[in-house]
Amino acid sequence: MGEARFFLGLEICRSKDGIVLSQMQNPEAYRRLLGRLLYLGFTRPDICHGTQQLSQYMQHPNKSHWDAALHLVRYLKGIANRGLLFNADDDYELQAFCDADWASCQDTRRSLTGYCIFIGKALISWKTKKQATVSRSSAEAEYRSMANTTCELTWIFNLLRNLQIHPPTPVPLHCDNQAALYITANPVFHERTKHIEIDCHLIRDKYKEGFISPVHIASKLQPADLFTKALPGPRFSYIVSKLGLVNILPSPT
Repeated sequence: MGEARFFLGLEICRSKDGIVLSQMQNPEAYRRLLGRLLYLGFTRPDICHGTQQLSQYMQHPNKSHWDAALHLVRYLKGIANRGLLFNADDDYELQAFCDADWASCQDTRRSLTGYCIFIGKALISWKTKKQATVSRSSAEAEYRSMANTTCELTWIFNLLRNLQIHPPTPVPLHCDNQAALYITANPVFHERTKHIEIDCHLIRDKYKEGFISPVHIASKLQPADLFTKALPGPRFSYIVSKLGLVNILPSPT
């Protein structure tokens, strides 16, 4: 078999002075693979959470990260014939769904924001992103997710208006956390919310303007779950079926 050159993501170089262990080669290959996966993510929202998780280890990937990336590649190979459907109709109603996974990062304990936005039945925007600061509760994490989604909604709404498309308002903003919805409707700041005052003002202003309408949605019906956590197979397949991903070619053999 010869002498080992790679082991558990380490490159092994031998010389007359001894053995040098480095990670000069594998990180670059890992980055190239992740770059390709991120590019595919422009039309594949079903890999958004996976690529976000893997992209955190660009500098120092190990064997477990490689295995996870290759698992994602195998998933894509099995269903490479999917694409996003944009329906041929004149339904311009916007709908937004947002979620958060509280303190999910093991290193920083920051939460994940996930959202998806539809125009009619067509998915037009989605994101998985680690929040900038640590949230003290799940309600706070969900509220920050609502704020991020509201900013994206505002941008999309203004873009559509520039294209002479006028979506109806208020835009439903679906959240599965009752406490976060209560913060939106409660006009009083107190010690539990004053540290997220900017987000509070943003959402409340848009709520008072009649731009958004916060709506509670049952967790089992929340499509934004896909963008905040790894889901079991049946639930993953159920949510993917709601995102407008359709088969465009015969399945690969």
